[in-house]
Amino acid sequence: MDLVTRYIAAVQRELPAAKREEIARELQANIMDELDALTAAQGALSDADVSQLLKQMGHPRQVARQFVPEQPFINASYMPIYRYTLTLVLGILFLIQVVKSTFGWLSYADVGLISLVFSIAAGWIDDACFAFTAITLGYFVISKQTPEPEQHCWQNWQPENLPSAGFSWQTIALQDIFTDLASYLFLLVVIFYPLWQVVAPAETPSVLLSNEVKTLLLWCTPLLLAGICNSLWQLKQRIWQKALLQANIIINALFTLVILYLAMMSPFLQITEQPLLGMLSSAQVERSITISLVVLALFPAWEVLRDSWRWRQLS
Repeated sequence: MDLVTRYIAAVQRELPAAKREEIARELQANIMDELDALTAAQGALSDADVSQLLKQMGHPRQVARQFVPEQPFINASYMPIYRYTLTLVLGILFLIQVVKSTFGWLSYADVGLISLVFSIAAGWIDDACFAFTAITLGYFVISKQTPEPEQHCWQNWQPENLPSAGFSWQTIALQDIFTDLASYLFLLVVIFYPLWQVVAPAETPSVLLSNEVKTLLLWCTPLLLAGICNSLWQLKQRIWQKALLQANIIINALFTLVILYLAMMSPFLQITEQPLLGMLSSAQVERSITISLVVLALFPAWEVLRDSWRWRQLS
């Protein structure tokens, strides 16, 4: 019976101190019942028979978890609101980092676009690590208290208020909403930064947007604000509805037209130092910008087609 004693002791080591003796007695009674039944069936038992029986019962750690299930770091009743809080906070931090990095990028003429991307990523990861730790520890502390019963939290719900079954695509992903918001904020900063930034003559960038392009971008400000309002509306609803789809179709159609109009404008840039272009001529740079803008216009155009198809499905 040395194997049984060692087995029970191994299980006890995986248990809370307050429950070790009680569970050990129960486990020993179960094992002895199994051994008695096995003895009655085949006679005297060898150590190999006892070992086989204990192996069938499972590893001591596994058996201990059957008596005392492992408690999650965060109580399951808090997981939905924990995930939503975490996603929302990380999204807001991403928007803040986009604005901060864009200001820094525009302040230094020699900083490239790749540096901007790395600045956004590095700053956001730094803030996200702190936010993740703080939110997780906060919900861990809450989980140690007696969780509020879910039925009490949801006792006022009504079946009539549930959204229609609809289609699988109707759920709006939070990452899509915050990506759109980040794009709108980035464009707003780029458009309005020259208006309040005082630049000395010696610090004037060698490549500037032409006056016609600047004017058009300023006129696009209401469209960008409408896009931000539309994204906030999506954040509130979280389900595609006909009105939301219609708003998204109109906004993306207008963005497509504006981008295509920008692609046709010439000159797009105002270049003050020709050597800065290197091996490319002004015409080649303008042609590259035109091609890039046409490709960029395909993204909102695709969303117009996609949302039009979705709108017909809801109709």
